[in-house]
Amino acid sequence: MTKRRKKKINYSIFFYILVIIAVAVFLILFLNNDEKSENKNENTNTNANVVDKPVVKEKTEEEIKLEKLNNINEKLDFFKMENLDRYIAYKEKNPDLDDETVVVYVNIGLDQNFYTNVKDSPYKHTNTVLANKFYFLGKDYEPKDLVTINNKYSSGGKQMTREAAQAFEKMSQAARDQGYTVRAVSTYRSYSYQAGLYERYAASDGKEKADTYSARPGYSEHQTGLAVDVDNANKSYTSFGDTKEFTWMKENSYKYGYILRYTKATEFITGYKDEPWHYRYVGVEIATYIHEHPMTYEEYYVRFLDK
Repeated sequence: MTKRRKKKINYSIFFYILVIIAVAVFLILFLNNDEKSENKNENTNTNANVVDKPVVKEKTEEEIKLEKLNNINEKLDFFKMENLDRYIAYKEKNPDLDDETVVVYVNIGLDQNFYTNVKDSPYKHTNTVLANKFYFLGKDYEPKDLVTINNKYSSGGKQMTREAAQAFEKMSQAARDQGYTVRAVSTYRSYSYQAGLYERYAASDGKEKADTYSARPGYSEHQTGLAVDVDNANKSYTSFGDTKEFTWMKENSYKYGYILRYTKATEFITGYKDEPWHYRYVGVEIATYIHEHPMTYEEYYVRFLDK
């Protein structure tokens, strides 16, 4: 083999080696870039999944409780968050009641026994004062503007607040003009008078029974000077429900600011038996609303006044 031939072979081998190295480098670079591309796509997909996946916020204990009441708090401005546990407990005991009624009844206090957790009566010396088995007037409460009703419209010497008395006289006169007699037989009672009356009833019938028809002292509407018991001057006031005057009062008393306070259907709310003779002055506006949307004064109070 000549020297030139040998040199030519060496160049060929060297050339092939360079080609192999170049191919190897190309493959390495290509594969590496492909792997990076795949990793990038995977990261992009992973990030997309993280962004698209909704974040589930864990509900608070309060939110879970509100759901049991179908979030009625969002619909009622008289919903009281501090009563939340009481609402739920009352609903569990009374599953047939709708959520709004549950809130109303608990706000009244019906999830508790009468005369427990009592509060000082709000709106004293106004027509909207509330006196019942959960609201206490106090021993010293006395209306500031008591006046005596004209004897023409009462059994004599009966007192009410000035506005209530004037409204009663107008109502009684309107009844007379239409051939009916509506007469005041029991109106304002002081704390001491109510105490003596209640004690006599309790001694006679027992405290439990007395509570169904007589208010304990300090809790009586009569002490507000806004309540009146009526008769028709012919029958006892306890028989007023059997008179034509009672029908007239149901149809007309609201026009003068009076509402029938205690009925058989609402005994579980008021705690008192049916009293067709007992009326309460609340003013024409409130009386008209209650006439058009039948409810007790307790229900009206918690819906519109107890803020």
